[in-house]
Amino acid sequence: MKQPSSEKHTPQKRSRPLTVAGIMSGTSADGIDVALVRIAPPRGPQSDLPHLRLLAHEAVPYPAAIRRHILQMMNAECASVAEMSRLHWRLGQLYADAVELALKKHPMRLDLVGCHGQTIYHQGVAAPFLGGQVACTWQMGEASVLAARLNIPVVSDFRPADLSVGGQGAPLVPLLDYVSFCHATRNRVLQNLGGIANLTVIPAGASQRKVFAFDTGPANMVIDALMTELFDRKYDALGATARRGQVIERVVQDCLRDRFFPAAPPKSAGREQFGREFVARFLADCRKHSKRPQDAVATATALTARSIGLAWKDFVVPALRDLPTDYIVAGGGVRNLALMEMIRRELAAWGKIQMKTSDEFGMPAAAKEAMAFALLAYQTWHRLPGNLPVATGAERAAILGKITYA
Repeated sequence: MKQPSSEKHTPQKRSRPLTVAGIMSGTSADGIDVALVRIAPPRGPQSDLPHLRLLAHEAVPYPAAIRRHILQMMNAECASVAEMSRLHWRLGQLYADAVELALKKHPMRLDLVGCHGQTIYHQGVAAPFLGGQVACTWQMGEASVLAARLNIPVVSDFRPADLSVGGQGAPLVPLLDYVSFCHATRNRVLQNLGGIANLTVIPAGASQRKVFAFDTGPANMVIDALMTELFDRKYDALGATARRGQVIERVVQDCLRDRFFPAAPPKSAGREQFGREFVARFLADCRKHSKRPQDAVATATALTARSIGLAWKDFVVPALRDLPTDYIVAGGGVRNLALMEMIRRELAAWGKIQMKTSDEFGMPAAAKEAMAFALLAYQTWHRLPGNLPVATGAERAAILGKITYA
């Protein structure tokens, strides 16, 4: 049998900067982030890392009906094929709308788009199915709609390539973390507080092979679900509701006994672990001890902070060099002051830790994940890998995504 040529896997020369639109819609399903990023080739022979500069960022909320439908699809035990297909194409239209809006506000010529899509289902660990072992992931949003509307190539569907070489398909942001934040004399720990909380550990002076990352548990997912259920609000603005509540310690401790939290990395999570069913059980447990709805929100906020603290104790601290550490936080949870204060208390015992936000490094918290998928699209376009195997558990580095040409 003729072997495929290895020529197509040869990296292309990165000869000029590209302007790339990164598109991200996260597990909270609250909207679309578009980051317009200038990505330049490595500077000089001593570096193989590209240079990123954020040109603009726009956040576009989902229409209320779209968000409801996405959340229903995420939690549906069964859904019609017609509905799934229609949503897939409708999301492609919305992503194109979001990029066009960003370009209208910030006129520039794009070379490439990297679109993560909307995760509807993610199962990073293989399980029995129809006589085989299957791991799978599904991000919706038809890339051909984007390519046709914008008349430029689109890279999409990033996660399957990592799954196919034994990884969990997540997390994929660590490459951006390493490119943007590695430091010779300071440890860097990058924390994202989206629907799910995930962190990237970059010991001082580390190569890519020493970087690792994993999901620590829920960030805003449970809090947001409780705010919707109990207060008819999308989220806990500034953490005000949590501040009025009392943490139900027994519920937090019971939750932390779940096998996900002590499991060693690599590990990833989503609505499959902390979605509708988890929230229903969590709220029922809270109501056994308190009838005050704000106590449930405070307890969910504490669960996020405690699970991060547990991850630090078990996995982060043993990996760090005895040098100052920057803990750099991004994602919507940065705006939850109650959550940030709880996390600060969790980390106080470890000393030498400076808690900062990615905004302080010129990377707006809300734009970070969209920037990551701009970088991953750039890597794919140049036939370069985008996953870090030590983070995802993959057997090897892989070129991620599929390219749809205009």
